Amino acid sequence: MRNFRLAAIAAAALLATVAATAQDDKKDVQSAAAAAAAAFAQTPEPEVKAPKPVYWTKSAQTDLKFNQQRLSNWAAGGVNNVTLNAYIRGTANYAKGKAYWNNNLQCDYGFIYQQDKPFIQKNVDRLYIESKYGYRKNEKFGLSSKFDLLSQFSNTYNYVYPAGVEDPTAKDWKNARSIRSGLLSPAYAHLGVGVDWVPNPKNRWIVVNFQPLTGGFTIVSNEELRRAYGLRRQKQYADEGAYPYSETKEDGTVVNHGEYYRLSKFELGAQLQVDLNVRVNNNFTYSSTLIMFSDYLDNPQNMRVNFTNRVNWLLAKHLTMSFTSFLIYDDHVMIKSEKDLEKYPDGRQRIQLQELLGLGFTYTFPIAKK
Repeated sequence: MRNFRLAAIAAAALLATVAATAQDDKKDVQSAAAAAAAAFAQTPEPEVKAPKPVYWTKSAQTDLKFNQQRLSNWAAGGVNNVTLNAYIRGTANYAKGKAYWNNNLQCDYGFIYQQDKPFIQKNVDRLYIESKYGYRKNEKFGLSSKFDLLSQFSNTYNYVYPAGVEDPTAKDWKNARSIRSGLLSPAYAHLGVGVDWVPNPKNRWIVVNFQPLTGGFTIVSNEELRRAYGLRRQKQYADEGAYPYSETKEDGTVVNHGEYYRLSKFELGAQLQVDLNVRVNNNFTYSSTLIMFSDYLDNPQNMRVNFTNRVNWLLAKHLTMSFTSFLIYDDHVMIKSEKDLEKYPDGRQRIQLQELLGLGFTYTFPIAKK
């Protein structure tokens, strides 16, 4: 009995101790919770960063087209041939506030191989660079300054059948050819100031740029071509009687003195450029660029015209059918023709036209946004 009483007293004391301890812990827990709540209330909310503004938009597109014509016992005739054409376009446009800077690069290059000619010829060659910086007055009008350069990458030749050779080799063809153009031969470079007009700012399907004050140069680096592209004579060779362009040597060979002519010609005039970009649907697009330049210093009524058209029809994910045309008119460029060679031995002004129709591979490179 005595032991039971002692156990009861011990248990009661233990319960009292536990109760007292729990009471103290409760107070401690309440104090800690209150302190945590106060600290949480004083903690600043995490700062949400605004998205970084994107000022640049970039794009890159490539087209590669391959065509082959194979004939076997074809009564109507024809020549087996293979063509390969490539087109690259890259853009990098900057816009911040009312200021904008647009850059455009276009490259066309292609080859053709024909069975009757034992060598590869170039069938298309074009390099176009454009850079325009401007300031928008409103959504439709802006003031701008623009630089552009139009040229080609390599030499272009006119091939005629080698005279007096029954089965001409590639060397015979090369000896009979005559050069038509080359790198920076010619090249047209312009820098001007003017206005931009965008009738529909939402889709910008048409953009008109007019520069009433434009300075530029026609450059011909190849001496053989300077006379053909309308460059003027150097002062020391101004007398054509004393320094004739064509000279016949004793052996009968004819030498043309292109070194009598200047490397370039300065131009000052007005330029109008109209860009069209029409998307009929997700698969059919049409783009066009018309550039007209009038030189105040040399027959301003005779405008130089460059007109480019591109139609693309997306048949599958990366398969396209396209039609491209280039039209050029320059009254300083003399085009020789065998039909009119007697009447116009130095050639005459003509409209230059080139058309390409092809089926090929197209790919637009994804540009990561920074």
